[in-house]
Amino acid sequence: MKHLQNAIKNIQEIKKESISVEYFFQACQKRFKLSKLTEGNMGFDRIIKDRNIHRPGLALAGFTELFTFARVQILGNTEMRYLKNLSEKDRSKTLKKFFSFNMPCICLTFNNKPPKEFLELAKKKKIPVFISPLPTTKFAYFISDFLDDQFSPTVALHGSFVDVYGVGMLFYGRSGIGKSEIAMDLVERGHRLVADDVVIVSRKGEGILMGSGTDLVKHFMEIRGLGIIDVRSIFGIRAIRFQKRVEIIVNLEDWSSKKEYTRTGLDEDSINIIGVEIPVIRLPIFPGKNVTVISEVIALNYLDKHYGYDAGKVLASKLEQAIKDKHLKRTAGSEFERSIEYLEHDFE
Repeated sequence: MKHLQNAIKNIQEIKKESISVEYFFQACQKRFKLSKLTEGNMGFDRIIKDRNIHRPGLALAGFTELFTFARVQILGNTEMRYLKNLSEKDRSKTLKKFFSFNMPCICLTFNNKPPKEFLELAKKKKIPVFISPLPTTKFAYFISDFLDDQFSPTVALHGSFVDVYGVGMLFYGRSGIGKSEIAMDLVERGHRLVADDVVIVSRKGEGILMGSGTDLVKHFMEIRGLGIIDVRSIFGIRAIRFQKRVEIIVNLEDWSSKKEYTRTGLDEDSINIIGVEIPVIRLPIFPGKNVTVISEVIALNYLDKHYGYDAGKVLASKLEQAIKDKHLKRTAGSEFERSIEYLEHDFE
């Protein structure tokens, strides 16, 4: 566990400081039906440094003291109808003041067509203007999620990441302990490989970690003694997925009689990865141990707990109640009473 803690502590966090408007447009063009209203690649060299978006309603109305102009600006029906309802003189004055700020880009929703002067000023200031048919609320949600992902903290962990019964399990341990072999065995049993060797983990929102592979390695695996295999090519599309939420870390350790391992599961370990607490299972390894089946049980037990059933707590509660009720009666032949009173004609 200390080795895992030290490894996580010493991992360098990667975080983007900015993205270009060109990258923003190319990444969002198909996803969110984004198209250009300004000519060519004008303003594509502008930089987006903020993960948040802004709707400049107050700025258009004249209050610019708190105008966060460095963000992606989103104009919907409210803003566009306000501009159209202004007199030509007031609209010109409003737009000149609006475009005096150095905005990275402007996005219009609901396919709203801006006034002619709007595009003329955008061209003059070299601020790209994009348009989308999506409703403002939905578009803002998608763009916020995209930017949050782009600017989220990221780390690279060495391990094998597998979707087991819908639970994202990251296997961690020393080199050569058998992480890839366990992952391959799980894939052969019908589970899905997300990444092997290098797992890119990013924080989504405040409490979720998402893991994926690298663009270079993807779903290739190195099996010692065999070499490189392509999981997708051998096992098919059913055996892979491109991303998964990290829910459990299984820390594979060499068995040692000097170490203590949990017997009841009441004492839960966890580790903090880029601000998110993730449960850790310390799994001792020795020859002959069926780690694959145990991994499946770990996933199922996690699901049990997720849906409100904790076997360790249930048994502890039963023992506590039994002691209170004085049901632990010792007999000459056995230490405890059997689970049923009478074996009624059942010889199977």
